Amino acid sequence: MKQRTLLREVSIKGNALHTGDSVHMTFKPAPANHGIVFRRVDLNPVVELPARVDYVCESRLCTMLRRDGVQVGTIEHLLAACAGVGIDNMIVELSASEVPIMDGSAGPLVFLLQSAGIAEQHQPRHYVRVLRPIEVSDGDKFAALYPSDSF
Repeated sequence: MKQRTLLREVSIKGNALHTGDSVHMTFKPAPANHGIVFRRVDLNPVVELPARVDYVCESRLCTMLRRDGVQVGTIEHLLAACAGVGIDNMIVELSASEVPIMDGSAGPLVFLLQSAGIAEQHQPRHYVRVLRPIEVSDGDKFAALYPSDSF
């Protein structure tokens, strides 16, 4: 499978769940191998936060990224929407520190992504292959990944 991005940019305005801020959010196409990057355009200079696990600083009430003291939160529904429609590369411009909550689901975000259109790129999509069982526990919490020959 090939990587995918948006055909054109699309914007929406909504309210942040935790801060209540009014947030203007724009999705923009990005080149292959770019990944999903959040861009805080309300700051000078603008700060970019890649959606990568090494930038996650909090996951209790929302998933939050932090880079150089700047953060962006409540990204989990947007990332789920991207995974659902197969978006690998995108720039997300935000006018505040949170993604707007919309109706609390990924539904409106999926609709927005589909409205922008999806473009296939020339580079192959990257996958993580689990080669051996991975298990993590913390008290009564447990998570595990196991190898499989199918998706």
